[in-house]
Amino acid sequence: MLSGSRVVTVLPAYNAERTLEATVRELDRSVVDHVILVDDCSRDGTVALARSLGLQTIVHERNRGYGANQKTCYAAALRAGADVVVMLHPDYQYSPRLVPALAWMVASGEYDVALGSRILGGRGRSRGRMPLYKYAGNRFLTFLQNLLGGTKLSEFHTGFRAWSRKVLETLPLGENSDGFVFDNEMLAQALVFGFRVGEMSCPARYFPEASSIGFARSVGYGLGVLGVSCLQALARARLWRARIFRPDGKRLASGSP
Repeated sequence: MLSGSRVVTVLPAYNAERTLEATVRELDRSVVDHVILVDDCSRDGTVALARSLGLQTIVHERNRGYGANQKTCYAAALRAGADVVVMLHPDYQYSPRLVPALAWMVASGEYDVALGSRILGGRGRSRGRMPLYKYAGNRFLTFLQNLLGGTKLSEFHTGFRAWSRKVLETLPLGENSDGFVFDNEMLAQALVFGFRVGEMSCPARYFPEASSIGFARSVGYGLGVLGVSCLQALARARLWRARIFRPDGKRLASGSP
């Protein structure tokens, strides 16, 4: 617990058996009060391993997509009484040791949203060994997103994020995609709704077991991101609000743990 805040880490998992134990082993349980893994119908032993590690484990009976996985993660975290929710991929790409630092940015009250950036601190292509096409795409899309959104973030595409309970209860996450563009929709929503977003530097590992999408799917993701940013720009200019930016949009179900 940090500053009286209950910290819950959520792990959106798909075929994470090879890296899950290493990820969980490095979580500081003196800070992380609860861990929830949501399995998106993995084909390996992720579920059995998660249960053997004592994690609260929720299983999708069919593969519903990365965004749908996160929706289940956040709804479960709210039910578990979370004040701060840290989303960490269980593929060991991002450092679990930095969960307390990322959570503190929100628990301190300084930020509503905290992002672990692979770009800050020189941890981009040269030190993090991000594949060249991913690095180039990341920088290009981030430039356009900052331009359209009036922001100065170093990266919009990190999978290491922390959210306050208020953010998760306010954003109409039920309107978002069930696919990979969910991450960008959620961050765009937080910005349009006026939440405070901060960043910290984090290292990233790239190896065969780390989850990733190929070139063709990356192109589709990039086009989806640009679409979200254009909608964000319209909402920012008060010209038109898409459903994902409307206060009356569908929210996640919350409640008592």
